[in-house]
Amino acid sequence: MTFATVMVSLALSQPNEARLQVAGDLAARFEAGVIGVAAAEFTPPLYFTTGEQAQDLIEQGEAALQTRLGELEQHFRSVVGGRAAPLSWRAALEFPVRSVLAQARAADILVTGSIPPGVSDAFAVASPKDLVMQAGRPLLVVPDNATWLDLSTVLVAWKETPEARRALVDALPLLAKATDVVVTEILENTSEYDACEARLDDVVAWLGRHQIVASARVEQPGQGRNVAAKLDAVAADVSAGLVVAGAYGHSRFRELVLGGVTEHLVTRTERCVLLSH
Repeated sequence: MTFATVMVSLALSQPNEARLQVAGDLAARFEAGVIGVAAAEFTPPLYFTTGEQAQDLIEQGEAALQTRLGELEQHFRSVVGGRAAPLSWRAALEFPVRSVLAQARAADILVTGSIPPGVSDAFAVASPKDLVMQAGRPLLVVPDNATWLDLSTVLVAWKETPEARRALVDALPLLAKATDVVVTEILENTSEYDACEARLDDVVAWLGRHQIVASARVEQPGQGRNVAAKLDAVAADVSAGLVVAGAYGHSRFRELVLGGVTEHLVTRTERCVLLSH
């Protein structure tokens, strides 16, 4: 149960310090190597022209992007260097999501940042919403206020879905280093309380066979609270530094339109979140 290689995705137009600090923390804890990745695609202006003038404009834009990518590499090496071996950097003039997904094969876990609510710039940012669906690796989403990965208490958000089971397996290396692990399920139907207790007992017993001591906690949404808000409240109550959850247990379209736990975790979380799909 370990991470041998950590990959951290940097953004051109968003803060990167928090995700770099957490990537370096992971590298130190697991004696892992770190790969930094960043990419961007030149965005042609709305008044885009043609011919020689257009080529000049593209070359100037791409040169500016190369300069910015060089600055990101220096930042990456200054923050993570000394805490990881080996250390490597990969950058490209390409759509960020496409570039990061192509590189994810080289890592055990992918670290990225949270994003503000709304539509992000696909030319400059690899959105965690896209990465978690396609990377085939656990995604650690880091809020901008994080300075390290707090594993004193880890909250596992359980739901009877394949995504939750996968997230639990992916999180085993982190859970093994946690001081306290709490597995919770937020009921959507109060008549399932006994069945929920039985499910959580199975999960806690399974973790125990991996030498991870955990406790179970059945929760019901408070009056006027949705599941995401209740999960936040539970995380705050147990002082969780990390939340582990399956991503998009319902269809992604439904979550994007109606809102959901995954959408909340990648846009409004105050703590690190490990997601798997």
